[in-house]
Amino acid sequence: MKNSEPRPRLRRHNDGASRDARIDPYQPRTKIAGPALCPECGAVYRRGLWRWETAPAGSAEHACPACRRTREAFPAGVVTLSGEFLREHHDEILNLVHNEEKVRKSRHPLQRILATREQEGHVEVTTTDIHIARRLGDALLDAFQGELHVSYSPGDYFVRVSWSR
Repeated sequence: MKNSEPRPRLRRHNDGASRDARIDPYQPRTKIAGPALCPECGAVYRRGLWRWETAPAGSAEHACPACRRTREAFPAGVVTLSGEFLREHHDEILNLVHNEEKVRKSRHPLQRILATREQEGHVEVTTTDIHIARRLGDALLDAFQGELHVSYSPGDYFVRVSWSR
């Protein structure tokens, strides 16, 4: 006998990003027709995803959302690092951040660091995607402990992550 009640949807992420409908304004509203090549970074759009692969012959040129965000300096995430531990282990912490970006970027071409700014007493890292910002915070917490605060902007495609120790 068939159960008539709908099955609950399982969520892959429990970070708040999947709870409400945030739409990245840099993503095209409709799918790009056919394969496309980003002329700035070389990522290829095919079958609805941006990937690192060889572009098929005759691919149209279309800037990827990460390159558009980089060009316009409009981040989707801001990660703020602070605390006495940061001053003592500055290079080690930034190496972890940049190594994590390399891993994420190799799998997901749209997840990149826009800029790293050092200011008095803290470091600010801006990202092209909300998911890499959250992942950078998680990696810092896993490696160095401390305190992590994540705040998603309601209705916007933006996240603010703060790590301190």
